[in-house]
Amino acid sequence: MSAQLGVLNALDVAKTQLYHFTAIVIAGMGFFTDAYDLFSISLVTKLLGRIYYHIEGAEKPGSLPPRVAAAVNGVALCGTLAGQLFFGWLGDKLGRKKVYGLTLILMIVCSVASGLSFGSSPKGVMATLCFFRFWLGFGIGGDYPLSATIMSEYANKKTRGAFIAAVFAMQGFGILTGGIVALIVSAAFDHSFKAPPYSVDAKASTVPEADYIWRIILMVGALPAALTFYWRMKMPETARYTALVAKNAKQAAMDMSKVLNVDLEAEEEKVKKLTEEPSNSFGLFSKEFAKRHGLHLLGTTSTWFLLDIAFYSQNLFQKDIFTAIKWIPPAATMNAVHEVYRIARAQTLIALCSTVPGYWFTVAFIDYMGRFVIQLMGFFFMTVFMFALAIPYHHWTLEPNRIGFVVIYSLTFFFANFGPNATTFVVPAEIFPARLRSTCHGISAAAGKAGAIIGAFGFLYAAQSTDPKKTDAGYPTGIGIKNSLIALGVVNLLGMLFTFLVPESKGKSLEELSGENEEENGEVAASARTVNPE
Repeated sequence: MSAQLGVLNALDVAKTQLYHFTAIVIAGMGFFTDAYDLFSISLVTKLLGRIYYHIEGAEKPGSLPPRVAAAVNGVALCGTLAGQLFFGWLGDKLGRKKVYGLTLILMIVCSVASGLSFGSSPKGVMATLCFFRFWLGFGIGGDYPLSATIMSEYANKKTRGAFIAAVFAMQGFGILTGGIVALIVSAAFDHSFKAPPYSVDAKASTVPEADYIWRIILMVGALPAALTFYWRMKMPETARYTALVAKNAKQAAMDMSKVLNVDLEAEEEKVKKLTEEPSNSFGLFSKEFAKRHGLHLLGTTSTWFLLDIAFYSQNLFQKDIFTAIKWIPPAATMNAVHEVYRIARAQTLIALCSTVPGYWFTVAFIDYMGRFVIQLMGFFFMTVFMFALAIPYHHWTLEPNRIGFVVIYSLTFFFANFGPNATTFVVPAEIFPARLRSTCHGISAAAGKAGAIIGAFGFLYAAQSTDPKKTDAGYPTGIGIKNSLIALGVVNLLGMLFTFLVPESKGKSLEELSGENEEENGEVAASARTVNPE
């Protein structure tokens, strides 16, 4: 057997202290920004349609043509997918810290640039908006594998799940803040620039100043990222990368001595011996990786893929569901600015009552219940609630039952977040070897984004009414919201089945999970001899 490196053992058994919370805030603010940027677009798409695609004499306000809507909603997701793969790979090649600042700079610059989208024609504005949102997504994509890996490599064994989940939970605050910023901005503009509803005066219902609203909402996303840049640059590289990948025992010991406030010796011989073991040298495309981690990677990619189909289609198209159940009044009865206010209010309520609490339930229980149980339970309840909405769908559209619809709809969000939306992020950061950890997390996250793209684009078309008279302008008929919800229920059921491929990682050291403490005879090391004497 080969004992755990002293520096890694010190991290595994460290009591929860200030540096853990600092790391959560630094990594978490990236996620806060990610969620704000990704989901704030759904608050302003209706407004963009009114400003840039107004048709004289039409009985309904202008709306984004199908292809433009798909591009505006989905282009950031495409950028995110590319960024997850690229920065995930780069994080294992160059180190977590070197790449970490780069993703943040991209997010700051592109958030501001999205709001400055220019051009005198609708085509020009939408093209530049999509261009900057793609690169914004690219930066956001890098944040996924890097934040998860950094947090898992800094955390102790006992509360690692809660720490990684807490970083991810900042997403909930990002979504909530997006809604609140949109509420404040739209309320201020609505108060300052009075306008009649569309049905009274179509042209006057969209005041020229409305063009500032979506720009301000998108640009605010740069603030939290800019505020954490300095702290991100001050973080030392993780000891697991420095010791196990860069093979620099001295640097790892020095960095963690400062962080943990203890004296640690540089075990250069042990690092050399460990890193030369065959179990620590196989690559991603080797037979050995397939044998040891192939099923694990299939489990993490498939569950994240299936979850995001359901999660993103729900989240990006909340406003359509709210309109269908008349939680948001018909567009023609409001002016453009007030419509933004109503959409933001509905989204903020859902975030406050179900999205945010769901995340923090996971943080509270993940190290007691385990990842597997939470993920299985989440998928199970999402399936149940989707079918509960879908099968009696007509019942929910009737006025007396609308509140019931919103409650069940909120519960599907709650169990997504107290369930697979958090665990699919946590587990890939724990079960793969250090030299492939960021890459494998990036691959798993990119599979999720592929699901998100299917959810976002697919649901846009699928949720259209089967009656040609009731579809949105320019869309072909779809299968309707009822059948779309049934399809999402089936997707959640599949997620439940694929969860059985994912191992439980609660309470074990990262090296124990990934097999990096094994010698050639395949025996697993005691993860911390000093703590668990044989």
